[in-house]
Amino acid sequence: MSGKSKKGRREKDLTSRYLSGALDEDRLDSLEAFKPSNKERAQGKILRTSQLRQEESSTDTSTLPIGRVIQVFSLFCEVEFDGSAYLCVIRKTLQRISQTQLVVGDFVRFRIVERAGIAELQVGLPAENQQLPQGVVEEVLPRKTILTRAASFKGIVQHPIVANAQQMLIVVSAQQPRPKWGLVDRMLVAALAGGLEPVLCLNKLDLLKTTGEPESAPPSGEQDLDPADPVLAFDYYASLGYRLLKTSAADQIGLDALRETLRDKDTVVAGHSGVGKSSLINAIQSSLDLRVGQISRYTNKGIHTTTSARRYPLDFGGSIIDTPGVKMLGLWQVTRENLIDYFPDIANETAPTRRRESYERILESLRQ
Repeated sequence: MSGKSKKGRREKDLTSRYLSGALDEDRLDSLEAFKPSNKERAQGKILRTSQLRQEESSTDTSTLPIGRVIQVFSLFCEVEFDGSAYLCVIRKTLQRISQTQLVVGDFVRFRIVERAGIAELQVGLPAENQQLPQGVVEEVLPRKTILTRAASFKGIVQHPIVANAQQMLIVVSAQQPRPKWGLVDRMLVAALAGGLEPVLCLNKLDLLKTTGEPESAPPSGEQDLDPADPVLAFDYYASLGYRLLKTSAADQIGLDALRETLRDKDTVVAGHSGVGKSSLINAIQSSLDLRVGQISRYTNKGIHTTTSARRYPLDFGGSIIDTPGVKMLGLWQVTRENLIDYFPDIANETAPTRRRESYERILESLRQ
């Protein structure tokens, strides 16, 4: 297609022309001029920032209310205080000095602000969150326990996902998807290293083809336990001193014992995708109505339905923190030297083959 381009030539050396005095300053001013809308937006941002800084300088954080973070978005967090939820931003200066990001479970001191203060940043938030009263997080209180994600394999940098939980419910599926015992072992170490008490839960008992109560695993691991037998492999953990639960949301099995375990505790619910975490939570408190996923017929693996961690209060006391199905967790402050402290059966040479393999895989991941 012939014809001249409608665009003018691009200036290739604008800086040198300006320094030599060859560039018309009036033309430069016109190129740099703000549009009225941009100018108003910039001035408004400067005004809001100065107002916030003025308020911050006169704020005594010790007098501010203490709330609990129940969900984290990209720019916001949802903070619960005195039965109400607040949509909060974290003070920028606090972001700069904080060593880690804000996570679900954090206790924070926050200041309630007028809705206009952060309304312009709410693009993309769910409509129900946009209607919440608003606040600014001024201080994050020290954490008692921590659960980290996989980026902190070597325990050098903390990448938390949940704070201040008391226990961790590790859910394993008896069938569909098949249990991943190596992942269970890693979750056990992650929970213990973060200060949480682990509780193991074998779910979907209704899918087992066998009937009757299966035999318990022998206390000694001298004989190799068949990982293909989910009940036998699961029961082995009782010999290591872990609490065990066996459940089925479909057949209402073990739900009373599960409620008692969760009562008055903050519990992280974790496990591979598709093991039935959301179904179990719905079974003990249907009002939560969490999304339940299906198992892929192509891979026999779970499909993610939970996309971010969130804290939910329980009617009978305590709370649960639902987490996305995870493939790997970080091991905070776990080293090649102290890993064996989390594997007593390795230390006393009674571990079955699958536990020895788990230990070796984790040990290799900690290699510097």
